[in-house]
Amino acid sequence: MNAEVLASVYGMTAIGVGIILAAAGLGSALGWGLICSKFLEGIARQPEMRPQLMGQMLFTGGLMEAFPMIVLGMAMWFVFANPFADAVKTAMGG
Repeated sequence: MNAEVLASVYGMTAIGVGIILAAAGLGSALGWGLICSKFLEGIARQPEMRPQLMGQMLFTGGLMEAFPMIVLGMAMWFVFANPFADAVKTAMGG
């Protein structure tokens, strides 16, 4: 029973990490799409603002790209230092 419960915890953690990473990737892709569409819209309205808009677009995109990297770090923590497995081991007395 101990090994089955522990394997179940590891399996559910892996599924959760996969869902978390997929959501972060989807959010990043949607964010880049919105940023680039607004950038092109701004250039279409005022072509002389292109250099300023380019800098702001790249800055905002860089900040937005940090989010999936932070999520990746948290996901790796769940994979390699699984706090749920430690809690199960402690609860089962071993």
